[in-house]
Amino acid sequence: MEESRLRELIPEVIGVLVRRGADFASAEDAVQEALITAIRTWPANPPRDAKGWLITVSWRKYLDLCRSEHARQGREVALDLEPPQGPVPAVDDTLRLYFLCAHPSLTPGSAVALTLRAVGGLTTRQIAEAYLVPESTMGQRISRAKRRIAEVSLDQSGDLPTVLRVLYLTYNEGHSGEVDLATEAIRVTRQLAAVVDDPEVAGLLALMLLHHARRAARTDPAGRLVPLAEQDRSRWDTALITEGEEILQAALARDRLGEYQAQAAIAALHADARRFEETDWVQIVEWYDELVALTGSAVARLNRAVAVGEADGPLAGLAALTEVDPSLPRHTAASAYLHEKAGRLADAADLYAAAARAASNLAERDHLTRRAARLRQAASG
Repeated sequence: MEESRLRELIPEVIGVLVRRGADFASAEDAVQEALITAIRTWPANPPRDAKGWLITVSWRKYLDLCRSEHARQGREVALDLEPPQGPVPAVDDTLRLYFLCAHPSLTPGSAVALTLRAVGGLTTRQIAEAYLVPESTMGQRISRAKRRIAEVSLDQSGDLPTVLRVLYLTYNEGHSGEVDLATEAIRVTRQLAAVVDDPEVAGLLALMLLHHARRAARTDPAGRLVPLAEQDRSRWDTALITEGEEILQAALARDRLGEYQAQAAIAALHADARRFEETDWVQIVEWYDELVALTGSAVARLNRAVAVGEADGPLAGLAALTEVDPSLPRHTAASAYLHEKAGRLADAADLYAAAARAASNLAERDHLTRRAARLRQAASG
């Protein structure tokens, strides 16, 4: 069994252990131990019933953990009897586990990390590598998150928008380390879509697929960023685009528009254009209007201003940009782009240089710096 398929069973197995009386933190630790054993032993000796094997081994790991803890405290334990067997509402437990890991008491970063472990089945080391932090630091973060929700019942109702926000953050975290968080976010969102019928869940999945379809074209062989207008569209994944658009259309047909569906609709319009010049910017502006009405998001207003610049000209875009908070990240870069389109090359070069100094990552800083240098050369010539 592939490791990714194996990890899909983790939420159900944790749910079984919790139903049998284990606390969430211990259940999650036990299932992680069982997962490590499975990855090591299954290639040579795969079980007939993967889920049953994981439940059995996880329960034994949990009992071992309990015995060790009780022995450390010098108390006798009597945990040798297996709990009664019976049907377990695995689907419900899986959904509730999503809610638990995205509990409002957790910080967004902690919620993402805990979701990746308990729902995604990743190890602490894998998550730490993806976040570019030491394993000990990530372990402490996850431990604090588990302690914070220790008293929360698995039966407590959850907040689906919070779950979706955590998955969206997970997708946007990056692609470093052994595990690609964007791919993991798509996998986990697929799991969620299988257990909850909601158009916004479908909208988020469609958004991820449509963005992921363009991933290969976003950088050149040297690892430098390639702007949307300059991307080789033959490198876009048409199968992912088709799947994302089909999921989106089914969600929109239910007439319960949400922010992720609106974002996915914008991504679909970009994906439909065979060339940058064929992009339907007027319709994109209309979808940004919907998104701003739904969320009031400053980032949506910023992106809308750039779209207005494409649809109605750079001066109209700059006018729309004046209504956006200038302290917003990438505001300066957006202004630089619109000044460049307006032919104000010297101003655009200065703005690109300023945006580069404020860039949050090396690839973006390099791209903006090169843009500024190119425009300065053009302006002086």
